Amino acid sequence: MTASTPASTVPRHQIRALHTAGTVTVYQAYTPSLGLPAARDGRFPAAWKRDRMTWIKPSFLWMMYRCGWGTKEGQETVLAVEITREGFDWALAHAELSHYERGVHPDRATWQRDLRRAPARVQWDPERDLHLNRLTYRSLQLGLAGEASRRYADEWTVAIRDVTPLAREIHALVRAGETEAATALLPDERVYPAPAAVPGPASSPS
Repeated sequence: MTASTPASTVPRHQIRALHTAGTVTVYQAYTPSLGLPAARDGRFPAAWKRDRMTWIKPSFLWMMYRCGWGTKEGQETVLAVEITREGFDWALAHAELSHYERGVHPDRATWQRDLRRAPARVQWDPERDLHLNRLTYRSLQLGLAGEASRRYADEWTVAIRDVTPLAREIHALVRAGETEAATALLPDERVYPAPAAVPGPASSPS
């Protein structure tokens, strides 16, 4: 979606991301002791816990909301992680919604069982604008656990960049009231052609 796209025309559930024919970029924020080695080596270090759930965000501005433009403790290093579309699509296709939805799931017990078994989970949170205010439509957060987490770190990752300087530059422009200049620096996040079975966009009520 471009900055000029009216919010009223954006579907409530839609994946938007910086992507190429073979990769999609997601964002995470870490302490410098973990984030800087990851960016330097282009892969996650051994200290990155592959047995824990990790959340990846295709939305740069939602990541800025989550990490406070890289100012929150433990989230001072913002990473742009370029992963294969094959891996991203696999995670989406094997994901379960992070919360129970009446009308989407047969019952709560079935959802809980499917959630325990799923290697990934989908969560839809309000997208953010340059001032980190809530928008009317949602942004994807994708949680990876077990097999998905390990494959993300060791198979799907193509490149890792430290985009903390970019975050700080955009934030400075926003604070100075230079909205147009700040917008021009945002990643080009376009509608992502996700697999048909992604939990939420097609099945979850608005």
